[in-house]
Amino acid sequence: MHFKQYIDPQHYYWHRHVPMQPYVNQPVYWAYPPGYGDYRFSSQNPSPMNTQDFGGQPYVVNIDQATKQNNTFRTAIWTGEHLQVTLMSIGVGEDIGLEMHPDVDQFLRIEDGQGLVQMGDSRDNLTFQQNVFDDFAVMVPAGKWHNITNTGNTPLKLYSIYAPPEHPFGTVHQTKAEAEAHH
Repeated sequence: MHFKQYIDPQHYYWHRHVPMQPYVNQPVYWAYPPGYGDYRFSSQNPSPMNTQDFGGQPYVVNIDQATKQNNTFRTAIWTGEHLQVTLMSIGVGEDIGLEMHPDVDQFLRIEDGQGLVQMGDSRDNLTFQQNVFDDFAVMVPAGKWHNITNTGNTPLKLYSIYAPPEHPFGTVHQTKAEAEAHH
C-alpha cells in the first residue's frame, strides 16, 4: 500500500513569494561601488595608511576599516585648519587618560570593543557614566573632564574628531606613555 503525505503550503512560505519578474534590465545598486574607499585598505594591502596625516587636502577613507586596523594609541590621519581626525587603540584594562580640552569639542565613535565613558565638570567629580559598545558615539563639550576605559577583553578601537585640532599635524603616539610624554 502506498501512502502519499499531505504537504501544507503554509510550511513552504518561500515557494509562495518567489518574484515573477525576471531580473533582466533591473537597476543595480552595489553595496560598495567600484573604487569605494581608500586603496590603501584593499585586501592586497591591509596595513593602514603608514601613519601619514593627509590634512589640508581632500581625503576619503573607509573609517571603520582604518580604525579597526590601527594598532597605535593615537594616530592623526587628517589635520585641517578647523578639524582633526585621529585613530585610537586602547589596550585591555587601559584608558585614554583623564583630560579636559578648554576650547575643543570632541566626537568619539567606538568601532570595536567596549568601554566605560566618564565625564564631569571637575577631575574629582565625574558625575556622568555610560557603558559604550560598537557603533556608539560620544560627544564631549569643550571644558568637560572625560575619560574612556576599555572594559572588554579585546583592544578598544575608536576614532576621535577634534574641532578645532588638538594635536600637532602628523601626530603618532605608539603608546599611552609616549602620548603623555608629548602632552
